[in-house]
Amino acid sequence: MATFLSRPATAPAASYEITDSGNSNMKVVVRIRPENELEIRSNCQAVTKVLDEHVLVFDPSPDNAPTFQDRGPSGHKRRFNLGKKHKDLRFAFDRVFDETSSQVDVFEHTTRHIIDGVLDGINCSVFAYGATGAGKTYTMLGNLENPGVMFLTMMELYRRINQLRDEKIFEVAVSYCEVYNETLRDLLVPSSGTLHLRDDGQNGLVVSGLTKHQPQTANDILSLLEIGNGNRTQHPTDANATSSRSHAVFQVFIHQKARTAGLSTQVTCAKMSLIDLAGSERATVSTNRGSRLREGANINKSLLALGNCINALADNKGKTGHVPYRNSKLTRLLKDSLGGNCRTVMIANVSPSALSYEDSYNTLKYADRAKQIKTKCVRNVLNVDFHVVKYKKIVQELQKEISELKAKLAKKTPKKQAVNTTEAERLQ
Repeated sequence: MATFLSRPATAPAASYEITDSGNSNMKVVVRIRPENELEIRSNCQAVTKVLDEHVLVFDPSPDNAPTFQDRGPSGHKRRFNLGKKHKDLRFAFDRVFDETSSQVDVFEHTTRHIIDGVLDGINCSVFAYGATGAGKTYTMLGNLENPGVMFLTMMELYRRINQLRDEKIFEVAVSYCEVYNETLRDLLVPSSGTLHLRDDGQNGLVVSGLTKHQPQTANDILSLLEIGNGNRTQHPTDANATSSRSHAVFQVFIHQKARTAGLSTQVTCAKMSLIDLAGSERATVSTNRGSRLREGANINKSLLALGNCINALADNKGKTGHVPYRNSKLTRLLKDSLGGNCRTVMIANVSPSALSYEDSYNTLKYADRAKQIKTKCVRNVLNVDFHVVKYKKIVQELQKEISELKAKLAKKTPKKQAVNTTEAERLQ
């Protein structure tokens, strides 16, 4: 197992400096996926209508209903819930993406901006929420032609890190685990068996035995993502042929310090969590049996616990109150992301078809509640005074920095001399 920035025994004088960045509400966006083949064949009405980039209508009345191309022999769409009054509910979110939105559009308005916070020492989380088949895994992981939020975020993160390497020294580590049937498993080293959550007095809640890997480039991270996704539990169901049967949590740990750091320095620490939740399923409309039925029950149990936490946090509105995090392994893992020291983005995925009427309605209700959750963000800065035995290493790092600067200066000098020679010849 790779070790990552363990606190040296020779640096006893270390303390955290907490800088308050103020309270902020959870950012909530909604993505509506295109209709799949089954939904197109069913010829049902759409139950979502996007008014603008912030507002959508659920189950619009006939006057507000979107227009469609004729697909059925009657020339119009069938209504799924005959005899019921249209809800015609309007929901406002930080961003609404319609069926034509691209992966890049979602990335630009969700994780791109929180990378600034990660590099400033603020914990950040992004998680996809919705029913099975709503497009969560596609949004987070994507495919070779259209990479998802995780891929695009890692590419942008390393691009920003490379821009700052002349000023700062970075150490990056990643972990990837899943919650399957209320048990934890390391997706990068699946042979490690079942893992357990532990309350560490120094580091808070940790997954005991979870390996951390230190990639050097963005391509290294992408290789780790590919390995982890290959080990993730997936099985076909009635609702989704490639249904994810577990919650996947990919975490990136970033420690940085100035290149000019001496015997006393500040180390900025941050954690970014990218979470792909399994989708909820209604047993009454599913033909799942045996292990698939048990998986669905455990998925629904953890998502119910998540919904209860969202309701409790929204009711508290930043005040102290009981939040049932311990009802599920998932909610214990997401405790910091939901109500702790973290900037959080929730991507709610829904289907536009009336076939997923109840699932889409429930997802939008929870997403609307999540807007009320307030989080308190602080910068995580570790002040370290190095012991005398570290002097040698510090001197070596300074000598290495001087050599790098000399090499860069040597590359620039010939160009400058060439410019001066050309200028002199022109004057003659």
